[in-house]
Amino acid sequence: MIHLIPLRELTLTASSGRGRPAFLSSASGLVTIGSYLYVVADDELQLGRFPVNGDAPGELMRLRPGVLPDAYAERKARKPDFEVLVRLPPLDDLSVGTLLVMGSGSTSNRLTGALISVNDDGLIGMPRAIDLGPIYRAIAPRFHTLNIEGAVVLGEQLVLLQRGNKHRSQCAYVRLQLPDVLEALALTNSLGNAAPIEVRTYDLGAIDGAPLCFSDGAALPDGSIVFTAIAEAAANSYDDGPCNGAAIGVTNSAGELRFLERVERGYKIEGVEAQVDGSRVRLRLVTDADDAGVPSQLLAAEIDGYPFR
Repeated sequence: MIHLIPLRELTLTASSGRGRPAFLSSASGLVTIGSYLYVVADDELQLGRFPVNGDAPGELMRLRPGVLPDAYAERKARKPDFEVLVRLPPLDDLSVGTLLVMGSGSTSNRLTGALISVNDDGLIGMPRAIDLGPIYRAIAPRFHTLNIEGAVVLGEQLVLLQRGNKHRSQCAYVRLQLPDVLEALALTNSLGNAAPIEVRTYDLGAIDGAPLCFSDGAALPDGSIVFTAIAEAAANSYDDGPCNGAAIGVTNSAGELRFLERVERGYKIEGVEAQVDGSRVRLRLVTDADDAGVPSQLLAAEIDGYPFR
């Protein structure tokens, strides 16, 4: 089993609204740029920004206007379900990168995202709203229910990670041409509607009857992908369920599964980033507590065996 090291709780200087706690409770994606950790949460309209070192509270940066209800069922129905946070190449000469936030696509109001230019000192300018409808409608026929949980830039490709559920356990990599995506983003407020160049499904096994399904991924230098997977006993892509466990895995540059091991605790891990150190891959992870009264955690872990041929 993979050992997890707690680093900090994702506390905030201020909450996202009256009645909300001063911490993120549903972290679902993680990217580090410069001296900041950026964290997206699936039940917020803001992006969290935290210092890389120490445990000082983070701050919230608005992704879209509006206010979500505090009540769980109403909030769940109305939230954009921002599950994906990925760093793209810069789209202008002033930034070092671009953060792309994506909704899951699991319902009709979860087809939006945001695009933010970033430099080492923080965000540049205002987030730009992105329509994911065209690309999601091109992908959706491949699956019973679309539920995009992560994305990875891998060379000239943008790889989307589709998550299954207890009754439809199919999870998949959906590969898009990155130049086409970047061109569409530069010209429009959309990812475009290009058909995927490859869809590859995976069976990751199960924990106590709940299938392991992708929750996020990160690229490694040799073209492989390290991913997180959770075994959530949920009947569909909308409802939550108890998390029976989580695992970390690696697919090689050919897309073949080469490593899969459970983590030692019952955390629902929904975000990952990776750094290679010799034969070791050092990971940062964030968790989704599925409980507005429980803060998300930033964790560390390591796996050995790189490169995973």
